[in-house]
Amino acid sequence: MRAPGLRLQILVALAGIILVAYVPLFFAIAEVTRATTRSYREDTARGLGRAIAAHVGDVERRDPQELAATLEADVGEGGAQAVVVYGEGGKKVASAGVNADSIHPPSRPYGESVTRPSAHALDVTMPTDHGAVVVRVSTEDDSPRGGQLVQLIALYMGVFALALLFIAYLVLTRTIVRPIEQLARAADKVASGARVLEVPRGGAREIAELGTSVREMATRLMAEEDKMRVKVGELTSTRAQLEGSERMASVGKLAAGVAHEIGNPIAAIMGMHDLLDDGELPNETREDFLRRMRKETERINVVVRDLLDYARPETGPASTAIASVAEVANDALALVKPQKGWKNIETKVEIPADLRVQLSSQRLTQVFLNVLLNAAAVDPKHVTVRARAAGDAKVRIEIEDDGPGISRDLRDRIFDPFVTTKEVGAGTGLGLSVCRGIVEAAKGRIFVDASYDKGARFVVELPTAVATSSAP
Repeated sequence: MRAPGLRLQILVALAGIILVAYVPLFFAIAEVTRATTRSYREDTARGLGRAIAAHVGDVERRDPQELAATLEADVGEGGAQAVVVYGEGGKKVASAGVNADSIHPPSRPYGESVTRPSAHALDVTMPTDHGAVVVRVSTEDDSPRGGQLVQLIALYMGVFALALLFIAYLVLTRTIVRPIEQLARAADKVASGARVLEVPRGGAREIAELGTSVREMATRLMAEEDKMRVKVGELTSTRAQLEGSERMASVGKLAAGVAHEIGNPIAAIMGMHDLLDDGELPNETREDFLRRMRKETERINVVVRDLLDYARPETGPASTAIASVAEVANDALALVKPQKGWKNIETKVEIPADLRVQLSSQRLTQVFLNVLLNAAAVDPKHVTVRARAAGDAKVRIEIEDDGPGISRDLRDRIFDPFVTTKEVGAGTGLGLSVCRGIVEAAKGRIFVDASYDKGARFVVELPTAVATSSAP
C-alpha cells in the first residue's frame, strides 16, 4: 500500500491542528457569549424591576385606589411576572401576577436589593414611603436567539478553517510539492540515462538549495561513472592480458610435464638403440633391450592417450545425456575389483536407484574409474561410494577411503595436470585433471573435502537429470 503524498499529509496535519485549536476556542466563545447574554438579561431585569417598583410606589403615594389596577397593568408579557406591595409592618398590601404568593416579604428595614429565587427569575426589592415593593422579573434564556448566535459563530469558524486549508493547499503546492515533484522527475530522467539534471525553478529557498545539492551530487556521480567506465575498460584489458599470460603459463606447464614424461623414455630408447647397433651384443641382451624399448614406447603411448583424454571435449548433446549414478558406480567397481590392488579392499555403495545426473554414462564412468584407481593406490581398507540429492537441482557424489589422506599443500594442486604422488612411470598425473574437465564441462564441480580427516574424500557435484528415463 502506497503512503499518502506530502501535500495530503501536511493538510491532514494542519486540519488536525485547526481542530485541536478551534474546538476548545469554539466552546469558550460560546460560553462567553452565553454568559454575556445572561448578564445583559440580568441587568435589563434589574432595570425593569426598579422601574416597575418606582412606578408602583409613586401610584401608591398619589392614589392608593389605583394601586391594584397599576399592578395588573405592570404584570404580563413584556413586564414583570409578579408584583407584591408590603406595608410598613411587613403586611402584604396588594399583589398581582403568577405565583405572587411564592414571593417572601423582604427583611426589614427595607432597602434596595436583588435576590434570585430561581435560575430564571430575579426578585427586585425597592423601598417606598409606606413599605416596600417586590417585583419578580423573568431572566429566562432566549434559546432560539442564543442558539442562532452560537451557530453563526460555528459557521464563521468552519468557513475560516476551510479557507485556511485551501490557501495552505495552494501555497504548499506552489512552494513545496510541485518543486519536489519536478525534482523527482528530473532525478528519474538522470537515472534513465540523461546526463543533465534540470533543477526546478521557484519554490521555497530550501527546495532550491536541495535541487542545487542534488544537481551537484548527480554531476559528481556521473563524473565518477565516467571514471569507473575507464577503469572497467582498463581492467578488461588487463584481464585479457592476464588470461593470455595464464594460458601461456598453462601451456608451459603442460609442455614441461609432457617433456618430463616423454623425454625420459625417449632418452632410454635412444640409448638402447645405440647399444643395439653394436653387433657383438649377446642375443639375450639384445632381446632384453628390445623388451625395454617396447615398454618405454608403451609408456609414451599411455602419456599421449591420457593427454588426448584431457584435451578432448565432450561429444554429442551433453544437455540430453543422462546417467544412473547407481548403475555407473556399480559398473566402475566391477571393472576395478578384479585388479590386484583391490583384492583386500572392502567396498560399499550407498546410492538411491532413481538418482540420475545430466552427464553421459561413459563420462561418469571415466570419473569414477580415475577417482577409484587413485584411492586404491594408497592401499586403503575400505572404500565407500555414496550419493544423494543435494538441493539446487544438484546431486552430490562422495568417494571416500580410510587411507593416509591428502596433505594440505597437495590438496589445492591435485587437479592440475601432471601432479601425482605415484612413483615415476606409475602414473601420468592427468587422471584427476581429466575428471575436473569432464565435471566442469557438465556445469558441476569436483573437489577434496577438507573437513574429512579419516582418509580422503572426493566430492563430485553434478546437475540433476531433467528427465527421469533410464540412462543410455
